[in-house]
Amino acid sequence: MRQFNYSSIKDYKWDSEILGLIAAIYKEAGKQELYLKQKPDELERLVEIAKIQSTEASNAIEGIVTTNTRIKQLVEEKTAPRNRDEQEIAGYRDVLSLIHDNFDAIPISKNYILQMHKMMYSHMNNPFAGQTKNVQNYISATYPDGHTEILFTPLSPFETPEALDKICEEYNRVIGNLEVEPLIAIPIFIHDFLCIHPFNDGNGRMSRLLTTLLLYRSGFYVGKYISLEAKIAKNKDLYYNALNDSQHGWHEGEEDAVPFIKYILSTILAAYRDFEDRYNIIEEKLPAVEIVRKATMNKIGRFTKQDIRELCPSLSLSSVEGSLRKLVSEGELKREGTGKSTCYYRLK
Repeated sequence: MRQFNYSSIKDYKWDSEILGLIAAIYKEAGKQELYLKQKPDELERLVEIAKIQSTEASNAIEGIVTTNTRIKQLVEEKTAPRNRDEQEIAGYRDVLSLIHDNFDAIPISKNYILQMHKMMYSHMNNPFAGQTKNVQNYISATYPDGHTEILFTPLSPFETPEALDKICEEYNRVIGNLEVEPLIAIPIFIHDFLCIHPFNDGNGRMSRLLTTLLLYRSGFYVGKYISLEAKIAKNKDLYYNALNDSQHGWHEGEEDAVPFIKYILSTILAAYRDFEDRYNIIEEKLPAVEIVRKATMNKIGRFTKQDIRELCPSLSLSSVEGSLRKLVSEGELKREGTGKSTCYYRLK
């Protein structure tokens, strides 16, 4: 069986890119703490947006979808799930809310991971919810010509419970003893979790929920305000490539986790920088049209109304729509398409 020893991580010689990413994340985390003290009410709107985006994106990566309106209603608990996809979306929402509100009271253990998995399926009848897998699973890719290729074979069902226990034990020990930098230990834990692939279903979504939980517990709260899941969804090919590159030799303990570590750290840093951009837009007391104008200047190429809403959390939907119409009428923006296909780009 694969052995785990997280103490050995401290002996690795990390390259300048990883060290630079870690230093930059700590710098941005310090700035975020300051910003939150200065504009707590305005920034609270980002929490609502991020929760909706995270729930939508993490499920969409797995092909679980519904309409934008239904996602918003489900996340805000203003409606009940209508079908299987919506039941899974509601379950993800429940676990994400639990993490947001109680991260400091959720220990990293196999038992708690199983409880979160059970909660994720609480709106549907899944007999294996909250249980480790009972059949061998595989990580595979389906190509345009229709053929499927197995990329990686996770641990067997028999080995899974002990392995899940072990990575939790190792993670808690090195974090508790301050042996390993959390921004290194977190992606390594998540990588091992994905290689174990402990459940019949829901492994990817659980890995993203655990990433948020581990980051919160280590003082990195960016996922509360900027959706990490949405960033992964926009670059999911890079995510899968990094994961695949890091899995070779995993069973023998000879894997190179660096590609996955770099991907996760880059995603975290990009989220922190998004947060700073949004803070800069709401920092000044400006009329709605000026706030929207400033937001559009941060966009290159085409963008949607939703893109601008995310950058202007202090504005209502009607204020954003009215401001966009004004900027179009004044010749600053060009509008294309209709309905859901509507987009804009700057003319000057």
